[in-house]
Amino acid sequence: MKATTLFDKVWDAHVVEHVEGGPDIVYIDKHLIHEVTSPQAFSGLEARGLKVFRPERTIATPDHNVPTVNQHLPISDEQSRTQVETLKANCEKNKIEMYGLNHPNNGIVHVVGPEQGHTQPGMTMVCGDSHTSTHGAFGAVAFGIGTSEVEMVFATQCIMQSKPMKMRITVDGELSKGVSAKDLTLYVIAQLGTGGATGYFVEYAGSAVRSLTMEGRMTVCNMSIEMGARGGMIAPDETTFEYMKGREFAPKGEEWTKAVAKWKELKTDDGAAFDKEYVFKASDIEPMITYGTNPGMGMGISGSIPSEKDVDPTELPTFKKSLDYMGFGLGDKLLGKKVDYVFLGSCTNGRIEDIRAFASLVKGHKKVDAITAWIVPGSKKVEKQAIEEGLVEVLEASGFELRQPGCSACLAMNEDKVPAGKYSVSTSNRNFEGRQGPGSRTLLASPLTAAAAAITGVISDPRELF
Repeated sequence: MKATTLFDKVWDAHVVEHVEGGPDIVYIDKHLIHEVTSPQAFSGLEARGLKVFRPERTIATPDHNVPTVNQHLPISDEQSRTQVETLKANCEKNKIEMYGLNHPNNGIVHVVGPEQGHTQPGMTMVCGDSHTSTHGAFGAVAFGIGTSEVEMVFATQCIMQSKPMKMRITVDGELSKGVSAKDLTLYVIAQLGTGGATGYFVEYAGSAVRSLTMEGRMTVCNMSIEMGARGGMIAPDETTFEYMKGREFAPKGEEWTKAVAKWKELKTDDGAAFDKEYVFKASDIEPMITYGTNPGMGMGISGSIPSEKDVDPTELPTFKKSLDYMGFGLGDKLLGKKVDYVFLGSCTNGRIEDIRAFASLVKGHKKVDAITAWIVPGSKKVEKQAIEEGLVEVLEASGFELRQPGCSACLAMNEDKVPAGKYSVSTSNRNFEGRQGPGSRTLLASPLTAAAAAITGVISDPRELF
């Protein structure tokens, strides 16, 4: 019997039909939607006189445009209010389950799916959002799609896709103290670049990856798209099953036992072939921070921005342009650079473990007055847990305030915008020009590095503050 990769096992099991010389028609187990990319798809469906084919396989939650304060009040921004109200109307019309604002299951779509048990090993999952790769942490084939493809899934519960190539990234060894899953993924992206995995679906492997919690694995898979990958995935194991057990929409009783037995088969066979492989050592990774305007422009926090001799001459003009935007120079160190904003949140780092990590470092310290800090839980459940665990008390004692769930300053589609020229140490996934607000300057980092900046006012190595 031919040795097969994890990706092949899941993908091939969902191929309804293969178009010779073309794409596969792939069945989709779970479709996640939000208020930004679904309205046009619903309109297109209605124009064709169609209903959502399998509404029970779709889950909706508003997240991108929602405010993160006063969610009990009507949304003040007209465009945001219209988008959220349109999502609600479309879901009611098509009998789709929606977790609206203040619903106990509301939150960022890629936080809600896993914590509710909607995300399960061996599934195919799509969403009109590039960071759908998050769900691959459970051994699912999950990827972002465009609006026309959202309409296709609404109408047929299938999608036409060319099968990606396969890549395996192995990280072996033990991560050092103060080095997190976010540092691991920023390190890998810095090594491969933002186009290093274009055309591939990535499987993450190795002892360092297996040692991660499920929330850490979600962080790694979440950022697969930032190196151009179609998605990322990690084979399910006991860590996966322990996380899932008892969640609202996970199998129960005898069905659970059967499901786990099936999920244990979801792993790459010995000798299975990948189109490309990379191997890294966990011991080479330190807390990471980005210095440019894409996630591949990252370095160890104790390092220096590359000098001219270390940059490909063909890339030097755009490299310098990026540094000019950020206000940095070739060869600069970032340690000690002044910071204006700190953002903890997003589908990358808005889970309970991220808030715990942040709180553990700021405990006993005070936020620098000049720092504006946005601490935003990824969901209502995360918010509730942070309150119950006493994390909110720790944060408030240190001068921080827990906001309400939403995508917040990750992409500035709401009121949480970083002003032009200001520096933000952010736990989100993208640092493009203006990503957090027109003219804003974003430095991507882990929750620990963000916490260190908040209590020192400058870019600091979190290992020195333990």
